[in-house]
Amino acid sequence: MRLHFRLLPLILAAFMAFSCGTGEKGPDPRNPYGLEIIDTYEKYLESVAADPDMELVDLSTFIPGVVLDIRYATENNFTGTQIYTSAKAFARRPVAEALLAIQEELSTRGLGLKIFDAYRPYAGTLYFYEVYKDTTFVASPRTGSNHNRGFAVDLTIIDLETGEELEMPTEFDEFTEQAAIDYMDLPDLVIYNRTLLFDIMARHGFTPYNAEWWHYNYSKERDKYPIMDIPFEKLDRKE
Repeated sequence: MRLHFRLLPLILAAFMAFSCGTGEKGPDPRNPYGLEIIDTYEKYLESVAADPDMELVDLSTFIPGVVLDIRYATENNFTGTQIYTSAKAFARRPVAEALLAIQEELSTRGLGLKIFDAYRPYAGTLYFYEVYKDTTFVASPRTGSNHNRGFAVDLTIIDLETGEELEMPTEFDEFTEQAAIDYMDLPDLVIYNRTLLFDIMARHGFTPYNAEWWHYNYSKERDKYPIMDIPFEKLDRKE
C-alpha cells in the first residue's frame, strides 16, 4: 500500500473518529496530545525571523557531496509504506553547520556521510506509533520526536570512492538488540566503524541514542527548538 505523507492527517482523523465513537468533537487528530507545535509556514517564518538558528536547512544543497537515502520517501522502510512525498533532508541551521564540518573532516580520509532521515514532520511520528508502538525504537507522539524538532539525524559513513556504506552492526531501522550503541558481540571491523561514527559525531556536538547506532541528536540548546509539523513541500518553497 502506498500512503502519501499529505494523506496522513486525513487517515488519522478517521482513526480518531472511529476510536471515540461518541459523536462528540474529540481532540485535533493532527495534535491529539495538545502539544505546542509550529504547524503553519507563517509561524515557521516568524520563528526564523526571531531566531535565525530556527531555519530548517536543505542538507542536499548545504553539504557538498552528502548522499541522501531517504527511506521514508520509499516503501523500503519498517512501515512498508511511503511516508514522505519527496526525498528531502532538512535540519536546523546549527545542526546543518555541524554536519558540514563532519563531512569536511571525513572527506580528508576519503569518507563521507549518508543521511537516512533528519527533520520529520510530527504527522510522521503519529503514524509511526500507530504502526509500531514500541517506544524503544519509535518516539512517543505524547512528547514528539527529536526529529520533529529538527535536531536529530539518522546517518552512516560511506567510502567516497565506491559509494559503499562502511559495515555497521545492522541495517538502518533494524529494531534489534544488535542496533544498540553498546552492543559488543560484533566483528572488530564493525566495532571500529561504529566507533569512528560515534567519535566524529561527538566531537561536533552530537550525542547518540543508545538503542540505535544510526541516530544522533545535536546536544546544544536542544530544548529551544519547538516541534514542527511543516511538510517538506512548504519548506522547499522559493520566496
